[in-house]
Amino acid sequence: MFIAEVVGNVWGQYKHKSLDSKRLLLVRPIDPMTEKPTGEAMMAVEGGVGAGPGSIVLVIDEGTGARQILNDKAAPVRTVVCGIIDRVCMNGKEKGYD
Repeated sequence: MFIAEVVGNVWGQYKHKSLDSKRLLLVRPIDPMTEKPTGEAMMAVEGGVGAGPGSIVLVIDEGTGARQILNDKAAPVRTVVCGIIDRVCMNGKEKGYD
């Protein structure tokens, strides 16, 4: 799992049938305290939490867990947004996101 910022939407004319009703997002891993990017952007399936561009999110990057969140054993996914983060506490410091 990692913390990321949603930096955009992804549209595709053709999707696997298990993704027909799912939104695709572009997420970029960030340092949760500084909000600086820590990696390259990647595509993730929106897991039903209501995330969109600008949201700070929790992302699972593991196939079995991702398919369990989507409740679809056949879905060809690995990366799913599974939560929206309101606040992070780390090493005695706290960071909130509006």
